[in-house]
Amino acid sequence: RLERDILSKGKIDLLFVEAAVNDPTNGRTSVEQIRAMEGIIRHTRLSYPKVDIITMYFVDPDKMEEYNNNRIPEVIKNHDSVAKHYGISTINLAKEVTDRINAGEFNWEDDFKNLHPSPFGQIIYYNSIKTLLQGSWGKIKNKDVKVYPNPLPEKLDEFSYDKGKILNINKAKLSDGWKIDPSWKPKKKEGTRAGYVDIPMLISEKAGSTLTLKFKGKAIGIAVAAGPDAGMLEYSVDDSAFKKVDLFTQWSRYLHLPWYYVLEAKLPSSKHILKIRIINEKNNESEGNACRIKHFFINEK
Repeated sequence: RLERDILSKGKIDLLFVEAAVNDPTNGRTSVEQIRAMEGIIRHTRLSYPKVDIITMYFVDPDKMEEYNNNRIPEVIKNHDSVAKHYGISTINLAKEVTDRINAGEFNWEDDFKNLHPSPFGQIIYYNSIKTLLQGSWGKIKNKDVKVYPNPLPEKLDEFSYDKGKILNINKAKLSDGWKIDPSWKPKKKEGTRAGYVDIPMLISEKAGSTLTLKFKGKAIGIAVAAGPDAGMLEYSVDDSAFKKVDLFTQWSRYLHLPWYYVLEAKLPSSKHILKIRIINEKNNESEGNACRIKHFFINEK
């Protein structure tokens, strides 16, 4: 998405990145957190070497509890390690909000209210961002100051997602049971997210149906809409043993949730063949065996 939604739009000067809330909430491991954050930063710098980047750590109750127990949240340590390696500025809003609540300046329930902050919380974030920008660049008076490319150090993780790319569902070879719905929408009234409804979607609800995809790169995954009827699949790369994936998430009962499943992340940088098949087994809470793929994605090389 970085390439499609941001970098392809033209030159950028400043990029804000925040994943400290969703990374642990979505169950991403420390390896995945570092691999993904380094991928975003490195991909951006490869495209626009002069760009400045600010990594932010938003607050949530779990982080507040960690800080109040004298522990640095693991995700912040992970993202910080990437930021320091690449010389990236950071704003630790989780620590700031925790400290200020403990100092009695405001409280969570009445003032900040949620990890999606109230207008009051948004002002806290705004003022912290403004302080960083003014402190870093506010004293520069020469408008003609020269901006130099940022150095690009060696990778922290050789499999970081720095060449991420989306692949169209039309590239897959399908068996009976699969179809591309040109404008998918749920039959019932479950929630959806913009960009994952009224669009082409590769769909199968039939156990035993298969697809194959030829690709080149070091990683392969699928972006799906995982709703109340999300099923299970098995996949294999280059005729390796099949591995099982449960597409049903803890939020699937109420929402066709956009979800990225990285199937393999440490492949040789060469040509590969992905095989996916829908299996009859399903999560106990799921209503069906559906797999709805918006697109495939790869780490190109």
